[in-house]
This record gives sequence, structure tokens and C-alpha cells, in this order.
Amino acid sequence: MQLSNLVQKIQPSATIAAAAKARELKQHGVDICEFTLGEPDFQTPIHIRDAAKLAMDSGKTHYTPTTGLPELKAAIVAAVQRDEGLTFDSSQVSVANGSKHSLHNVLTAVCNPGDEVIIPAPYWVSYRALVEIVGAIPVIVPTSEKDGFCLQPEQFSSAITSKTKLLMLNNPNNPTGAVYPVETLEGLAKIAVEKDVSVLSDEIYSKLVYEGNTFRSFASFGDDVAARTVVVTGVSKAYAMTGWRIGWSIGPKEVAKAINNLQSQQTSNPCSISQYATITALEGNQSCIEEMREEFVKRRSYTLERVRALPDVSLAKPGGAFYVFFDVSKHFSRPLGGGVNVENSSDFCAGLLEAAHVALVTGDAFGAPGYVRLSFATSLDILEKGFDRLEKFLHS
Repeated sequence: MQLSNLVQKIQPSATIAAAAKARELKQHGVDICEFTLGEPDFQTPIHIRDAAKLAMDSGKTHYTPTTGLPELKAAIVAAVQRDEGLTFDSSQVSVANGSKHSLHNVLTAVCNPGDEVIIPAPYWVSYRALVEIVGAIPVIVPTSEKDGFCLQPEQFSSAITSKTKLLMLNNPNNPTGAVYPVETLEGLAKIAVEKDVSVLSDEIYSKLVYEGNTFRSFASFGDDVAARTVVVTGVSKAYAMTGWRIGWSIGPKEVAKAINNLQSQQTSNPCSISQYATITALEGNQSCIEEMREEFVKRRSYTLERVRALPDVSLAKPGGAFYVFFDVSKHFSRPLGGGVNVENSSDFCAGLLEAAHVALVTGDAFGAPGYVRLSFATSLDILEKGFDRLEKFLHS
């Protein structure tokens, strides 16, 4: 059967591909230190799991409204008011099968073929593909390690053309861990209003922010900014609920209505059990978030110490999420790991996995050649073993 031109152009997610390769080696008995997936290694908190069991046992296993239960939307609105001080209406909320689905919904709802979407690089691996799937044109704007990998207002302004429809902003950022300074967000927001550009703000890591950094939702910079902003987030990262597949978007009512129509033809409702569990996550005791964040603080501190001790490597200190993104380009064209020669980040990751059994993700997939991403969402024991191997690989 002949495949469509569109699907033939789509490349598999680099993070999922790297994890699959690591998993394949593990199945063959190889001891792999795996730092590829952006997934907390914690168990979903017990009160959330109990809520799911109760929902199943009480028969809440049927269709729900297309973009989410009314009580879940109300819980989302209340949580945003509690955590961000922002006021929304339930009619502005669209619940989907994870935040990636929400991103696709928003892009489909607002973009026409030929529209330009500005994406700061480094960017999450799926952004470019999601834009291209809807026929829009990704406009990649490189950011620098010097600027903490944050898009600067003047860069945003220079990238805008008559075809610009949307800015895709990720704060805190995957893969860099960058948390945008409030003054930088203010500058971006001012330009978005002046030039009438909409913003899709991916804030999935907003609850994983570390000392010295302040998170502000992009929608918080005034009514004129909120009118042009769709925020996407979910429970995957903060509540260790990656497999439950619940994300949502909050934005103008006309966008939410369009997403409802789209999703009614596309997937219908997200999993009913996961929705009831999410209500408990949002309304229940929030101390579980801080307990996990404090563990990430320890892992981040250890990870930064080990990365900074590596030879000929540089990075911008991550302020959020659970990644470090570091430059390994000085090791290109050198014999590594007992004779491995690499010419780019993809070669580096392949050689590291083969020779040292450490799995990272290439910066090539994030629009940042020369860099690699390491997820510290794993135990300190595994981090220690992995860094020992990485250090030996670079020194050998």
C-alpha cells in the first residue's frame, strides 16, 4: 500500500527512538544507564491511584463529554487560580489525551497551510513535526547558551513576518531546563500584542522550578496578552502521571470550541478513569509535588557537579524541569571510548551507547547541533554509575 507523502516525511521521536534502542540492549542483557526519557521515576501518588480504583469500581468507565468532565474542567480552573492567580472559565478548557495531543489540537485549530510558526531552538523534538503535520511552516530561531537558551524579545521581533501566526514557547524548557526571566517574558508579551501574534505556551514543567528562578505563566501579563495566548499543560510531570495521558489547553473560548469540534471527530474523550484520577490530583494534597521536586533538587545538584567536572564540556545551568543540556562538540574528531571517532552529536550518542552503555539524546533532534540531553529523572545510584562511565569514555 502506498503511504502518504506527509507520513513519509515524519521522523520518529528521537527521545522515544533512543529509549527504544536502550531497551533493546537491556533485553539482550546489557547493563544500560538510561537517561533518555523525560519521565519521573516515581510511582503515581497513592491517593491518585486510589481515586482511579474507586472510579472503576463505581462504574465510571463510560464516555464523558468530548473535551473533559465538567468537574475536571472546574478543578483545572480552580487549580490555575490557586497556583497562578489567573481567572479562567471552564468553557476555555479543553482536556485531551496528554499535552502532546493538546499541542496538536491547538495547532490544528489556529494554523492554516503556509502560516509561519516561530519556534525557539533548542526545542522539544515534536514541535517541528507537529507544525509541519498541519501544513504550517516552522521558523526556527536559535537561542544561545550565553542567554540561557531563552528567546530574546529582539529575536522574536525580527522573526515576525506577514505570515507569522504563532509563537511556540516552552517554559520551563525541554531540553535545556531554561526558565525564562520575568522581564524577558514581559518583553516577548509586549511584542506579541504590538504585532498581534498569538502564543502557544507549553508550561508542562511549571511546577518543577528550582531556587533562584521564578515561573510566570505567559497568560499572566495582562488581558490583551491572555486574549492571544493558549496555555498547554497537564499532570504528566508534576504528579508522575505520564502513562495516564491527561493534558489540557486553556485559551480563548473560540479556540476551545474549535478543539471540541476537532476532538469529537478525532479521538472523542480522554480516558474516563484518568480524568477522575486527575480531579483528585488537582484537588487533593499537593505535598506530593514538593516531595518529588525536593528529590529532583538533590539529583540536579549532583548532576551539575558531575557535568562541570567533565573535560571540555559547557552548559547553561538549568532552572527547571529535569534535564541538563551540555555542549560536547570539543570532543568531535577525537578518539573516544577506546577508539570511537565522532563527528556530531548523533555519532557521540551512538558511540557512547555502544562503548560505555550510557544512553543520552542527541542535540541534533532538538535543533542544537553539538549538544546532548541527559535526563536526571532517575536515581542517584544510576546517575553516579552513568557519569563514571561517561567520564571514562571522554578521558579514554
